[in-house]
Amino acid sequence: MLTFVGLGLYDERSITVEGRDALQRADRAFMEQYTSRLIGTDVESLEAEHGTGIELRDRAGVEQHPEEMLAAAEGEDVAFLVVGDPMVSTTHVDLRLRAADRGIETRIIHGTTAEAAASSLTGLQNYRFGPATTLPFPYAHGAEGLPASVTNTIDDNRERGLHTLVYLDIKQERGDYMTADVAADLLSEAYPETLAVAVCRAGSPDPVVAADALSELADREFGGPLHLLVVPGELHHIESEALRAFAGAPPELAPLE
Repeated sequence: MLTFVGLGLYDERSITVEGRDALQRADRAFMEQYTSRLIGTDVESLEAEHGTGIELRDRAGVEQHPEEMLAAAEGEDVAFLVVGDPMVSTTHVDLRLRAADRGIETRIIHGTTAEAAASSLTGLQNYRFGPATTLPFPYAHGAEGLPASVTNTIDDNRERGLHTLVYLDIKQERGDYMTADVAADLLSEAYPETLAVAVCRAGSPDPVVAADALSELADREFGGPLHLLVVPGELHHIESEALRAFAGAPPELAPLE
């Protein structure tokens, strides 16, 4: 059995009760931190909280060399731990398919996601989000200006009146976590006066939610990671009220009529 366990968003307590029980029952537990990480804790604290040893795997260990995990799951109960929800990332779907090809039974225990938290914290309605995009560090994509994958997604969503969730780049191996001010500065090249919402440390005891023009967000400090941005589309009046009440949106950028 291979059980994919979502850890939630922040620390060792963000896991669901069902996920905790599955982790504590597992014969072996593996974890990856390259798609995201629990910024409020570390592996040692996770192990101590749940009384279970956890074996870390890097990207290559999951995507190219998962043999040890799959072989263990053929005869034991194995938990694979993922920040957020296990199946948000394609790499985890691939691992589940590999398990299925070997006749290994799989199970998914869901955890909350950054997308769900962004909708909850901002008051933007979840069914009015279009496709999401990821904003890479300039050194990571190597091109001048914003990648077309980012601008095309934002532009297409805005044309349809939809909100865009912008995930911010993580380079775990370098310890680089893009912050909302850096992302706003990059996006302001194309959308200087466009309303955006910074969502910082979702799932933590002290999340920060701030709405303003991208050029204004670029000059703010938002504290430690993890951060993301939302570029709203057309706002319903309840969404405008929420952004003004909970994110400090300027009235002229979040009108009520």
